[in-house]
Amino acid sequence: MPIPKYFEFFAPVMECLKDGEQHSSKETLEYCAAYYKLSAEECSEKLQSGQSILSNRVGWARTYLSKAALIQKVNRGVYVITPEGKKAIAGGCDRITLEYLAEIPAFDDFAKKLSAKKDKQVIESQDITVSHDQSPGEMLEDAAAQLNANLSDELLAEIMKMSPYDFEGLVVKLLIKMGYGKPEENKEAVTQKSGDEGIDGIVSADKFGFDSIYIQAKQWKPESVVGRPEIQKFLGALAGQGASKGIFITTTQFSKEAIAFAAKQLHSKIVLVDGRQLAKLMIEYDLGVSTVATYKVKRIDSDFFSEDV
Repeated sequence: MPIPKYFEFFAPVMECLKDGEQHSSKETLEYCAAYYKLSAEECSEKLQSGQSILSNRVGWARTYLSKAALIQKVNRGVYVITPEGKKAIAGGCDRITLEYLAEIPAFDDFAKKLSAKKDKQVIESQDITVSHDQSPGEMLEDAAAQLNANLSDELLAEIMKMSPYDFEGLVVKLLIKMGYGKPEENKEAVTQKSGDEGIDGIVSADKFGFDSIYIQAKQWKPESVVGRPEIQKFLGALAGQGASKGIFITTTQFSKEAIAFAAKQLHSKIVLVDGRQLAKLMIEYDLGVSTVATYKVKRIDSDFFSEDV
């Protein structure tokens, strides 16, 4: 089953704490997983940041319940139900919803700070919509993902305006930024003529130049597909150079047959990079893009507050 939304964990968190005993974050997390019968695979699903989705959503559920004064943090990662919480669940834990919390004065200031809206939140000046059923952390990640998706489209549009020769140079520059050799060691790779015996570029596989990676760069329209025959030709070009490592980069996508053929090669390693992956790598390694703003998301350093000050 899909992992429940953060507010759907209000009830199981309250169920876990309703005995009045102190329970750790780990205990509430395990209780919530068992409550919804989540599999080990579902529990291991992660956000782009690497944090567990389950941990993120249960964590925000505890935060909301704490802001509503229904539960209280009594120690590092340890929670207990409050007298107000006991009153709230007298009619059953299922009644604890976002709408219920909104009626609690203690929760009101917190809700206003988050600029919580009932239906959806639109980020100003961007064509981005985030549903209100996400936790604040997920809203940030979703907004960043959508911004990068829009940026990827813009990058691919600009790449398609480049000459084939410049595109090949861009690919080599990207690989150098990724750590494959140094610019001064790969000048020939950037400036060599296009289509030299089926090879569009060469970069050293390491900074000492012990091995080389051969490049094929195809600047094809987004609606086209690179098929198996093109990969076979590239494999032949590698063999002609006595090479065993190659990267085939395109602005479009690969067919299933092309992907399967590249994967089953035993004596040559061929990596396929499609248009989406190319744009993602350019964003990750700051090639052709610039940073507009940086936002730091911080959290309490529990170790600091557990030490003697």
